[in-house]
Amino acid sequence: MPSVDLNADLAEGFGVWTLGDDEAMLDIVSSANLACGFHAGNPVGLARACTAAVRRGVRIGAQVGYFDLAGFGRRRIEVDPDELAADVVYQIGALQALARTAGSTLSHVKPHGALYNTIAVDRDQARAVAEAVYAVDPGLPVLGQAGSVFFAEARRLGLRTVAEAFADRAYLPDGRLAPRGAAGAVLHDPAEIAHRVAMMVSTGTVLAVDGSAVEIEVESVCVHGDSPGAVGIAAAVRGRLLDDGVDVAAFA
Repeated sequence: MPSVDLNADLAEGFGVWTLGDDEAMLDIVSSANLACGFHAGNPVGLARACTAAVRRGVRIGAQVGYFDLAGFGRRRIEVDPDELAADVVYQIGALQALARTAGSTLSHVKPHGALYNTIAVDRDQARAVAEAVYAVDPGLPVLGQAGSVFFAEARRLGLRTVAEAFADRAYLPDGRLAPRGAAGAVLHDPAEIAHRVAMMVSTGTVLAVDGSAVEIEVESVCVHGDSPGAVGIAAAVRGRLLDDGVDVAAFA
């Protein structure tokens, strides 16, 4: 039976602020990308998320981002590569320790938000992130966009790359994500999203905002945990994949 990973960005609350329903999402996904405190999240929230993930057998990944709590990591920052590399090492190391304390290990690294989009095309920042992951653990896979500069830099170092598709985001004709501020950039209808993911997985294509078909590589599918109705979306995606004979399982 073919399989695909279903991941979500979780543990993004801190203090009295909560985002999404992490417990419910962890009942659905096979991998969780936990915010490491730079764009969102705090130590106690991360510790609880790690424990909850371990109880369910969900893989734990480090969701690393720019040091930008005020902007939720969704603003590009022109940062020196050495500083960015140190920030990424710091974030991975913190979550590594919390995952180990919860009785698990770190399974992957996924850049967040503006950092994710920037390193798809910016070689200096892409190299900094790839080298940071490699310095911490050359065996850690990285999630990202197939064909990106980040994947090129990761493969240059011998890192494993895992091609990711987004369930609840619209795509541009060139294969990039539509900017969040654009009309229709964020999708909300669970049935529509589930059908869209099923087509991505079965055909290797996705319809862009202009109606054109864009080739897409899918090893892992992301549902944003902070989106309204995220639990319903994730459940619909998982159900559709299983109905189509596709197992939902963490990448090997």
